[in-house]
Amino acid sequence: MHDIRAIRETPEAFDAALARRGLPPASPDILRLDAARRASIHAAEQARAEQNAASKKVGAAKARGDEEEFERLRALMAEKKAELAAKEEDARAEDARLHDLLMTLPNRPLADVPDGDDEDANVELHRRGTPPEFDFTPSEHFEIAGVAPGLDFATAAKLSGARFVLMRGAVARIHRALAQFMLDVHVNENGLSETSTPVLVRDEAMEGTGQLPKFGDDSYRTTNGWWLIPTSEVTLTNTVAGDILDADDLPLRMAAHTLCFRSEAGSAGKDTAGMLRQHQFEKVEMVSITAPETSLDEHARMTRLAEDILDRLGLAYRTVVLCTGDMGFAAQKTHDIEVWLPGQNAYREISSVSVCGDFQARRMNARYRPEEGAKPEFVHTLNGSGLAVGRCLIAVLENGQQADGSVRLPEALAPYLGGRTRLSAEGELV
Repeated sequence: MHDIRAIRETPEAFDAALARRGLPPASPDILRLDAARRASIHAAEQARAEQNAASKKVGAAKARGDEEEFERLRALMAEKKAELAAKEEDARAEDARLHDLLMTLPNRPLADVPDGDDEDANVELHRRGTPPEFDFTPSEHFEIAGVAPGLDFATAAKLSGARFVLMRGAVARIHRALAQFMLDVHVNENGLSETSTPVLVRDEAMEGTGQLPKFGDDSYRTTNGWWLIPTSEVTLTNTVAGDILDADDLPLRMAAHTLCFRSEAGSAGKDTAGMLRQHQFEKVEMVSITAPETSLDEHARMTRLAEDILDRLGLAYRTVVLCTGDMGFAAQKTHDIEVWLPGQNAYREISSVSVCGDFQARRMNARYRPEEGAKPEFVHTLNGSGLAVGRCLIAVLENGQQADGSVRLPEALAPYLGGRTRLSAEGELV
C-alpha cells in the first residue's frame, strides 16, 4: 500500500518508480480519486454541521412553544439526515475506489535496484562454492538410481494429478532431515523464533502481504473462503497486523516450516519433469519485522543466513539482485540465491530474500512506537526462504550423485539420519 500524502507531494517521483516496473503513470487517476474522496468527506462534514445546527434550533423552538417553526425545523432535520447519509455513502464509495486502485500497484523499487524487463537483467553479486566435477554425465534428481524408488510420481498423479510427488523411505527421511536441520540452525544459532502457523488464512491476510487482490489466480481457495498459503510469509508477517509494537520489541525474527501451495498459474510447460515446480511443497520461511532504519541491514543479514545453510551443506550457489522487471509485487529489493544443479547444468532459485519497507505494514496497519509517548509509525517487513526444502533436496541429491547410482550426503545431515551419510544405489540409507 502506498502513502497517499507522498503521492500528492511528489506525483512525478511516484510515476517514475512505476515506470521502472514497466507500468504507465498512475498518479493522475490517484489524485483525481483522492480529490473526489476529500470533496465527499468535506460535503459530509458540512451536512453534519447543518444537521447539528438544525437540531439545536428544534429544541429551542419546542421550548418557546413555536409549533410551526418546530415542525419546519424537524422536516429540515429529516432532510439533512438523508443528505448526510448520501454524502457519507459518496465518501465511502470514493474511498473504496481509491483504496482498490492503490492495492493493485506494486511497491516502489529502491534506487540501487537494477532496471530491466526480466531475469536477463538481474545482476550477480557473488558466487560461493565450487560445482562438483563428474567423470560421468550427471543425472537429474529423478533419474538417479538410488533416488528413483523414493520419488513416486505415478501414485501422486493417481491421487492428485500432475505436479505432485509422493516421497517414500530414505528420500522422505532426507527431506525431513533437511527441514529439521534448517530449523535447528535458524532457531538455535540465528535467534529466530520457531513458529507453527495455520496454512489456511482469510482474505485479509492475503491482502496484507500482497497476494490479493491482484494475484488470486496464483493460489488455491477453499469453498468456504479460506486461502491455502503460498508461503508462511503470509502468516508470519500478519502476526503483527493491527498491532502497535514497542521499539524494544524490534526486530521480531521468526521462522516456520510449513506446507505451501501454489497453482503455478502461467507456468504450463515449465519444469514439468521431477519435483522442481510443484503445487504442494515445503519451505522453511524467515520473516523479520524491524524499525525503518535497520531494515536494509536486516536484509543483508537474512540473505547471509540463507546462504549459510547452503555453505553448511557444501552446495555451490550464486546470489543475484533482481531487476525491477523480475522483482515481486511487494518487494523494494530482492536477493535471489540460486543453487547449482548438475542435472540441469544450471543455477536455479532456492531462496528469495526481500525487503518490503512499509508497503505490507500499511496494508496490515502494523506499527510501532519509536519511544514512549511518540506517535506510532509503520514497521518494515522482510521475508526470505531459509530454504525451500524440496529444491534443497534436489540439490543435495544431484550434487552428491555417484557413478554407481548412489548419493553421498552432506555431513551436516548425519545427526538427523542416524549417522548415515550415503544413499545406496538401491535406495537405502547406509
